[in-house]
Amino acid sequence: MRFSSLLNPTAAKLVFLTQFLVFSTQGVTFDPVPLPNLDLSQLGRVALTGDFDSISLYTYRQQTESLFSSNGSQALITQLPNGDFTAAATADAYIKTMCPFVLQNGQLAGVVVGGNFTSLGGIEAQGIAMYHPDTSQITPLEGLQGQISVVLCDQDTNRVYVGGDFKAPTSTNAIAWVAETGWQNLPFAGFNGPVTSIAKAPDGNIIFGGSFTGLGNATGNATSLKSRDQQVINLSSANISSASTTTADGFNDPKNIICKDTGQDSPGNTWLLEDNSPGFWRADMNFGYQPTRLRIWNTHQDGRGTKTFRFTAFPINGIMNFTFTDPATGSKSYCDARCPLSNNASVDYQDFRFINNVGMSSFQIDISEWYGAGGGLTGIELVQDDIYAYALSDLNEPACAKVDFASNSTATGPWTVAPSAQTQSQYLTADIPGPNIGSRDASVVFQPDIKQPGNYSVMIYTPGCLQDTSCDRRGIANVTGIFTAGGALIQPPAIYQTNNFDKYDQIYTGPVDANSQDFRPTVTLTPSSDQKNPITLVAQRVRFLPINSTGGLNGLYEYDPDSNTVDTDFANSAINQAGKDLEAGAIITSLAVVEGISYVGGNFNNTDSGFTNVFSITNGNASSLPNGGLNAQVAALLSYEDLLYVGGNFTNTANGSVAGLNNVAVYDIKAQTWSALGSGVRGQVNTIVPLELNISDNQPETCITINGRFDQLEAFGTFQTVAVQGFGVWVPSQKNWLQNLNLTIRTLTGQLSASTNVTGGTLLAGTISSQGVPGAQDAVSLASDPSLQLNSLGLKIQQDQIGASGVSKRAVGGPNITGAVTGLFHKSGGLNVTVIGGHFTATATNGSIIKNLAFIDGTGAVSGLGNGLDEDSVFLALATLEDILYAGGTISGQVNNADINGLILFDLSQGDYVYPQPAALGGDDVAVNAISARPKSDQVYVAGNFQTAGSLPCPSVCMFEKGQWSQPGSGLAGTVAALAWQGNDKLLVGGNMTVNGNLSSLANYDTKKFQWTPVDDSASAIPGPVTALTPANDDASQFWVAGSSTNGSAFLCKYDGSQFRTVGDGAVFGNQTTIQGLSMFSVKDKHDDNDFVDQSMVLLVTGALNIPNFGNASAALFNGTTLTPFILSTSGSGPGSLSQVFSEKTINFKSSGGHMAIGFVVLIALACALGAEPKVTNWHQQRTSTRQLTWVAYRQSTSSDGLVKEDEETHPCYEPTVSYSAIDFVHR
Repeated sequence: MRFSSLLNPTAAKLVFLTQFLVFSTQGVTFDPVPLPNLDLSQLGRVALTGDFDSISLYTYRQQTESLFSSNGSQALITQLPNGDFTAAATADAYIKTMCPFVLQNGQLAGVVVGGNFTSLGGIEAQGIAMYHPDTSQITPLEGLQGQISVVLCDQDTNRVYVGGDFKAPTSTNAIAWVAETGWQNLPFAGFNGPVTSIAKAPDGNIIFGGSFTGLGNATGNATSLKSRDQQVINLSSANISSASTTTADGFNDPKNIICKDTGQDSPGNTWLLEDNSPGFWRADMNFGYQPTRLRIWNTHQDGRGTKTFRFTAFPINGIMNFTFTDPATGSKSYCDARCPLSNNASVDYQDFRFINNVGMSSFQIDISEWYGAGGGLTGIELVQDDIYAYALSDLNEPACAKVDFASNSTATGPWTVAPSAQTQSQYLTADIPGPNIGSRDASVVFQPDIKQPGNYSVMIYTPGCLQDTSCDRRGIANVTGIFTAGGALIQPPAIYQTNNFDKYDQIYTGPVDANSQDFRPTVTLTPSSDQKNPITLVAQRVRFLPINSTGGLNGLYEYDPDSNTVDTDFANSAINQAGKDLEAGAIITSLAVVEGISYVGGNFNNTDSGFTNVFSITNGNASSLPNGGLNAQVAALLSYEDLLYVGGNFTNTANGSVAGLNNVAVYDIKAQTWSALGSGVRGQVNTIVPLELNISDNQPETCITINGRFDQLEAFGTFQTVAVQGFGVWVPSQKNWLQNLNLTIRTLTGQLSASTNVTGGTLLAGTISSQGVPGAQDAVSLASDPSLQLNSLGLKIQQDQIGASGVSKRAVGGPNITGAVTGLFHKSGGLNVTVIGGHFTATATNGSIIKNLAFIDGTGAVSGLGNGLDEDSVFLALATLEDILYAGGTISGQVNNADINGLILFDLSQGDYVYPQPAALGGDDVAVNAISARPKSDQVYVAGNFQTAGSLPCPSVCMFEKGQWSQPGSGLAGTVAALAWQGNDKLLVGGNMTVNGNLSSLANYDTKKFQWTPVDDSASAIPGPVTALTPANDDASQFWVAGSSTNGSAFLCKYDGSQFRTVGDGAVFGNQTTIQGLSMFSVKDKHDDNDFVDQSMVLLVTGALNIPNFGNASAALFNGTTLTPFILSTSGSGPGSLSQVFSEKTINFKSSGGHMAIGFVVLIALACALGAEPKVTNWHQQRTSTRQLTWVAYRQSTSSDGLVKEDEETHPCYEPTVSYSAIDFVHR
């Protein structure tokens, strides 16, 4: 977007935006919500500040602030008639793929959705489900375990081909879903490695791409290991019990036989039963396992021994079947309920191999027959093929097992052990407080027992959040690994731990070296460092699954659906041969078939043909694309018209001849040339998804969304870099990024992972949201002409700003501050300035960078402060006296060689700092939270968290007048968050304070008595610190307050002049609500009478709100009985927030006596404080000095001069709107 389009304050009205997006209404019923009938006519301009990337009015019941949680969930998405996106069904993790399953008869069976989710639309679904657009019903496709990477719907065969990293009962990584039948194994039973792409060739054959080397049914493809039984199952940490145990000392402990491999009978090494009694030995573990071999050492103590036993697995309560070698004959035998043990002392031990792989967490050995006087054992060992490393060390291989490099883990941080509940094992959980979360806060280092080098698939398991009720706190984990000696650190995409049920994510596929004295493969889990809020992190286990490297394939396989047999001569297929011609270990990530040509992308080389990472197959021949392909991995391919869009982490062609191909490129199929999309993006591209938008003349146009782990669109031509959050939109017709175009557009944020066309429109998958107003980040105006709407203020604030370290909102708690916090309109003489303050970076009209405080003049020109303030300063409060701006917050720096701390003065008429500046405030964590000018005076009251003003002791509230600080009274301490004047002489303050040593949330200051007093009954009635307050009547004898209770919940209370009353007994808002602002508005139509809010008014509540039975909102309206969502916003990948409403003029409280003027106070003072009630019928202007604009009262008479002067009163900041008719004052 060109800067000039952002300077017009009236640009980009919401009513003109609803045609920007092309809507899909399939399967969703849209219920409109009537807009509130707010009366803004008395207020002039009205604006809102906050922390948001996009914002809109709540106009449809299906709207929500977030289609996804901020920690990784995605959704199926459709669009509302107002252009906002809404979730048709929300998943608890990624949605990677989808396709419309149209049957041969033309009927739509549904949309098949795949990913690594464990629930969709609140229904448990392990990675795959069917979504029915006509009913919005979700049908899980049960039977697979793992993640789904790709689905291909084939109408010709009534099949859906499914690929990924999963297990089915008799197939792995590839399978088919058949209409009216269900799961059907493919003839080759899948693959020995993950499948990431599936395409249909021109001849009808199906092409599979991935990181496999063999078919699933090929002999030996399950493993490349030379020996089985790779890992000892830990019995030493199990709960061991027995029955009918002997009473003989030294032989009566069932734990005697754990980790004993000598077969030597002796006290402490042998366990015996009572004489002539059957009995059992049992182990109960805190984890699950699938054993492959049981090894037993029989006892020979005093001629005793076990003759027969049976092995029962729990919780299935099943008797296991074994194969074993008879030591007497050497022949292979079978057993189940009566498995024999030899009494020959020369037989050290006997091995029994499980016929079936059965999961269990406990087992029991029942001894039914014995030798001599009774049975017993001298040793027992259980092993498995699976290679795991557990976060909880007690679950790893036991130290007593004499394993050279036993699996182990090291945990650092506030970890605690969580019970296994519904998951496979116990796991570790850590509660990590925000906001500056980093990798040092917690970590788990996994080291598996890798005995043999080879190719492995590495997976990390995440327990579901429902079982430990942590879903609303689960965070994002970073996982890194080193798998080969001297190899690079591997960092896969972040793991989002929001899954409702257990899941695993593949983090690596490739070579892994065996353990040695010099090297061990290592996987490390830490919290992601880009999280602001407190999180719960979990760590359970990592698995290393060996992959056969001699299966005859190399990432590509062609399947003929008309054949029921498998051709094992892979050279008969050009597709298979093309894969074999690549260097070993090829990874195919994406396939596209365009006009008979198959395009293959991934991470590979063909040294003979001289191409890398992308090639084509035409008429049975694999061919290089121009310039040898691309110089690094390709992750995504998308064909549109005659163009092939390519994304990955490359920077150029293989021969370096085409500049600007930074992670994204376009290949012209007809011209056979590469070209750049601008100059690309900075960071990896993961997916490329089409999206139809109305770019010009209200005509739909297919745009190309680029999604991944990048933070900016690179500069090209005359266009500068654009900061983004992993999302860019390329407009083919304009050959430019949407973010660069001078268009009246909605703000699009989030990411897309897939899209598909269904009857009625397009269904999207991902996290994309669009909330209303173009060019409106962190600050918007609210208008009602011709209808209620949000508009851009014309301030271009950059995305993704980092909050000031350690700064808390109002210094009474809350998140670190980002965005716009406060603002005011100042109109005096020839000045017409809008001021916005907070913690942000914006662009001035002249192209310079603005930090944290911005000015917008009447022409729309944007400017900022001069040099002097530190960049991490945050502005929290603004007020004006005449043309002098008082700006406070957590501000530091130097102006005119004077230290600044907490407050600056700026001359709006001169456009420069006032000289000299006030003496700096002092104390720990200085913050100015509120500023208000006292009516009828030159006094300005400054409040917040400080102890001194210059050398003057002046805690919490200090008064500035004529260049000097003064302490108003004594006895006040703590933090003040909000101010409001009750007439001319009494100041109401809210916060977290003490008055004369007593804790108080509300206090009054009497300017005549110089005295602070707690507000009556406030100590017992207000449940916590006050963060917001606003008057509720003309003289502020009634008022509203809000804040956070000591238990963390939000409260909203009204003082009615005699007592405090809490709305909803404190339960009107849900958990994690932060109320940042309160204000009263007039309404055009009266609502029902009640005790809280006058019929002609409503209370506006702003902040980060959680409304029960709705969800998150940034603003809500309360009419005394009902709390209604009003404004929704988003910030990054989660809900946004609103901090303040400010207006050009003051609100007029309506009563039977007419309109009464009162200052409009929301958290901080506006440009002028409250005025006193005028008592005359007409006002005329008279300027009494250059410092104060005064209104002088006259009364109409019949004398010869026509007017008689009477009852003169001065009222700063007010002027009449109608002379000689009514009293109606507006804010200057």
